[in-house]
Amino acid sequence: MTAIQINSVEKSYKGFKALKGVSLTIEEGEFFGLLGPNGAGKTTLISTVAGLIRPDVGNITIHGHDVVTDFREARKRLGVVPQELVFDPFFTVRETLRLQSGYFGIRNNDAWIDEVMHNLDLTNKADVNMRALSGGMKRRVLVAQALVHKPPVIVLDEPTAGVDVELRQTLWKFISRLNREGHTVVLTTHYLEEAQAMCQRVAMLKLGEVVALDTMSALLRRVSGSQLVVNLKSGDLPEGLRHLVSHDEHVNGNRYTLRVNDVNEVEPILASLRVHGAVIDEMQLEQADLEDIFLQVVGDKQPGGPQ
Repeated sequence: MTAIQINSVEKSYKGFKALKGVSLTIEEGEFFGLLGPNGAGKTTLISTVAGLIRPDVGNITIHGHDVVTDFREARKRLGVVPQELVFDPFFTVRETLRLQSGYFGIRNNDAWIDEVMHNLDLTNKADVNMRALSGGMKRRVLVAQALVHKPPVIVLDEPTAGVDVELRQTLWKFISRLNREGHTVVLTTHYLEEAQAMCQRVAMLKLGEVVALDTMSALLRRVSGSQLVVNLKSGDLPEGLRHLVSHDEHVNGNRYTLRVNDVNEVEPILASLRVHGAVIDEMQLEQADLEDIFLQVVGDKQPGGPQ
């Protein structure tokens, strides 16, 4: 079953086109990454999925329910953790979560509220007023609010921005459990190592368009190869290998980073170095990671505009 279907969605703000015909299918039970630099359209897309803004063109459904024409059913199936810290200063943590349950018509939800608080390490803050919480604790409550009605689809918009390592570990442990139990998870984050560790499939946005969409393993194989880093004690890099250089620097000799597609290309490079009299001091084969792919696909500079 399809969890989220996004069909040719466009959205403009005062002449700036934040989304340009975005189409995505996110299947039930996926852990899906939505990545891109600032201004790529990620938050605009999430706000559209959540029904906070309406698309100019196209439509979005959650488990088959249109987010505009059938918004009640769509929102019951969706839990969103926003990027901004938004809270009501007049209630305790438990009261906040009970109120959130009530918005979805759920009574007597304390057993699940207790479980969510336990898994997010909020139990000892249950009766503390929201105003007295640290920023990291407030973010935990935002996560708890998104989960309080047990939504089958969970959207996390920069959930670990500016929080400590403990919260990250606690959050990912709980979210991973929910994903294993069948919940669909959509993640946006600038911490690419988190996306690489958690996401099964990834879409990359640039200037409001999808510029890459594939499984994580396929992206790592197809978009970027490995890198052979060699530090030469003596000699120099042969001219025939210069075209492979992606970066070089001189630190106690010559250090070169060479692009290779797979491990079978390493031995011919070493043979060429030996033939030309170069002596290797250090050598390391590094696998490409999501950051390498991100920089290749979307770059790091874009005009400003809504995210």
